[in-house]
Amino acid sequence: MLTPVLAILSTTVLAAAGNQAPVYSCENTTTIQNTCCSPTPGALVLATQYWNTYTGLESSGQFLPENSWTIHGLWPDFCDGSYTQYCDLSRQYDPSPSPNTTNGLANGTVVPAWKGETMTDLLKRFGRRDLLSYISGFWVGRGSSSDSLWAHEFSKHATCTSTFDVACYADYAQGMEVVDYFQASIRAFKNYPSFSILAAAGVVPSNTTTYTLAALQSAFVSQTGAVPYFGCQGPAGNKTILGEIWVHAHVLGTPQYGQYKAINTTARSNCAAEGINYYEPTPGSVVSKYL
Repeated sequence: MLTPVLAILSTTVLAAAGNQAPVYSCENTTTIQNTCCSPTPGALVLATQYWNTYTGLESSGQFLPENSWTIHGLWPDFCDGSYTQYCDLSRQYDPSPSPNTTNGLANGTVVPAWKGETMTDLLKRFGRRDLLSYISGFWVGRGSSSDSLWAHEFSKHATCTSTFDVACYADYAQGMEVVDYFQASIRAFKNYPSFSILAAAGVVPSNTTTYTLAALQSAFVSQTGAVPYFGCQGPAGNKTILGEIWVHAHVLGTPQYGQYKAINTTARSNCAAEGINYYEPTPGSVVSKYL
């Protein structure tokens, strides 16, 4: 079974915890006193990943990494699996909000498109070219720039969990929590290396072999102790093209630095029971330079 990644020191200083004993998120029996130290209300943390076979922007130098899934995001769901989105429009960096209202409905508050600093420039402003290099290789958009995907994920999701609130940072500088969110997303991604987990069970990309949903689920149970959500594409009732994995977890501490414990998915997979295609990447869409 995979050992959860333990807390690491950061140059970012979070506000001090109170005297409340630490407890895994969604497992507390009393109200969380210091919401900077435990995520609320988005206490069910989803480490979400994509399997794409191309980016559509190879001509612009946007490639997939070799033998690896890519980061989709880090999502704070409510403990029952429901969620909210775009919770703080003062920290909205998404150039193409989707949905374009806070509740996804016509009566929701409009999410204005961001026209300012890119995530690339924000990371450079903080001197984090190392972080920029990593997410350029492992957090990759399809059909749109990776930078816009990063901005979307922070704005839609990170603003809905308390541990990324501005008030949680000492000596706050605008965008500090964005850097923290990107680091936390990488950390969760590394904690659940989907390509290796599946490969250990003999499930590898193939244009000829298909797999059962049970085989995919078993691979993760053997390594993490829990069943994640598997997302597939295809016609209704027969979705057989594997494209997403969402690992659901409770966290002891913060998503930034705490200990993850995988739990069974709260959402039923939309994949067919059998005949699932885990396709090989398109030739020319992968580079092996990313470490």
